[in-house]
Amino acid sequence: MQPAPLYSDVADAPDGGAAYWLNTVDDVRIRIGVWDKGNKGTILLFPGRTEYVEKYGRTARDFATRGYAMLSIDWRGQGLADRSLDDPATGHVVEFKDYQYDVDAVVKAARTLGLPEPYYLAAHSMGGCIGLRSLIEGFDVKAAMFSAPMWGILMGPPVRPAAWALSWAGAQLGFGHKYAPGTRPETYVSAAQYENNLLTTDADMYKYMQDQVAKHPDLALGGPSLQWLYEALTETRSLGLMSAPDTPVLTFLGSNERIVDSKAVHQRMANWPSGQFVIVDGAEHEVMMEGPETRRSITDQTTAFFAGNR
Repeated sequence: MQPAPLYSDVADAPDGGAAYWLNTVDDVRIRIGVWDKGNKGTILLFPGRTEYVEKYGRTARDFATRGYAMLSIDWRGQGLADRSLDDPATGHVVEFKDYQYDVDAVVKAARTLGLPEPYYLAAHSMGGCIGLRSLIEGFDVKAAMFSAPMWGILMGPPVRPAAWALSWAGAQLGFGHKYAPGTRPETYVSAAQYENNLLTTDADMYKYMQDQVAKHPDLALGGPSLQWLYEALTETRSLGLMSAPDTPVLTFLGSNERIVDSKAVHQRMANWPSGQFVIVDGAEHEVMMEGPETRRSITDQTTAFFAGNR
């Protein structure tokens, strides 16, 4: 574990943060960001696809004011972590299970750094898919919070069979590194205007995300590869057939969700015995990056839930 860059100029995070390089067991270099001040425990934050440590600087600040330390991660293939393709703008993974190697490295690093226990999970979008797999396989946290978890990918009925067929062909025939149809090398917040964006109804938070990748373009990531799409479809289908783990969980979903499959989230939470499900009225995909009142409410509900499951 070696020191890594942390772009504090765009994170708006608590003072005293640090970043480190980690090497996974399959020899991929990933990055973590750590804000270690907190006497109530540590929140292990699993970001979504395209995301990076600095994007959750304000989230770390929100949790810190309530007494929690936080560790976030650049998954393999995004942020400052190793990217495996010649075109680094492509969101790519060889197999979805490889993300579990990143999880293992994170847990080891948290213990090496002596981050305060107990540990909790907070996971957004693709991180929610990775986090669910981790919990099913015995990930040792007291409780978890999911934000718009990717337990299914939103597609129209005519599109889904074509997505399966094309992504399977790419994965099997050697062009899995190509972009999935309809996606591009440019990262979403650089390509899309604030009006009617899919992420947040808060203009300030959207500018926060835009400024980060404008000032540090090495953080940016474009569309997913066909291989990533095939692996994501396969993983979400596989997880959908599995029973919920025993971990107490609190899940938030925006009422205007347009990225993940809301139906899959509703189905999962209806069958999670120790689960609580909250619809955030008017929110888009990134409920933790909505306006101040929504963020405050979600942070308060999350930390109260964690405190009740120590």
